[in-house]
Amino acid sequence: MKQLNRYYRCAKISERKTRQIIKYFALDLTANKTAQLTALAHQSVNRIYLKIRNRIAEECERASPFRACEIEVDESDFGARRVRGKRGRRAGSKTIVFSIYKRNGKVYTEIVPNAAQKTLQNIIRGRVSLDSVIHSDGWRGYNGLVDVGYSKHLRINHSKDVFATGDVHINGIESFWSFAKRRLQKFNGVPTSTFYLHLKECEYRFNHRNERLERKLLKLLECFPL
Repeated sequence: MKQLNRYYRCAKISERKTRQIIKYFALDLTANKTAQLTALAHQSVNRIYLKIRNRIAEECERASPFRACEIEVDESDFGARRVRGKRGRRAGSKTIVFSIYKRNGKVYTEIVPNAAQKTLQNIIRGRVSLDSVIHSDGWRGYNGLVDVGYSKHLRINHSKDVFATGDVHINGIESFWSFAKRRLQKFNGVPTSTFYLHLKECEYRFNHRNERLERKLLKLLECFPL
């Protein structure tokens, strides 16, 4: 029997209605606004939004490793700005996200337990080929990349208010951080249980920022239905 809805298996809503939801998701409308526009229950739209984010996260994890290119790496904190009584780098209960960015290309993100050298370099070695040129700031977690086989590691010292020296900078990845944090602010706090999915959605949107996202999502969900 032919499936009636190419994008949503066992759906009780029509394919036309599903396409509407995907369109509004691509436009970055909230689930509440989409529910109003589609005359569906807010819980139903929320459930579909969650399923879409799961498919997006799976697609992001299928991404190929970075091969022979210029790479920027950096980590950033997400969460409350300050926890009373705690100071210093990684203070408090913030979530640490590590990111790899291929210049003029795509970004990859991963939630990490800490920003220690072993943690960050394990991800780099699993995702970035040894013949790549790596750009980073002066954080000690990036010490020793050349020692483990990378052809070149260039650093910019942010602690001295230096943000670029010619082609040595991490401005591309800083652009992603700005995009992700600005976008997540509209949710007024993202639960820990779904932060990973929202992060991967930011990654996906950033990577396809110059494409028609609705078309990309329809193609993705036709291959991997909800």
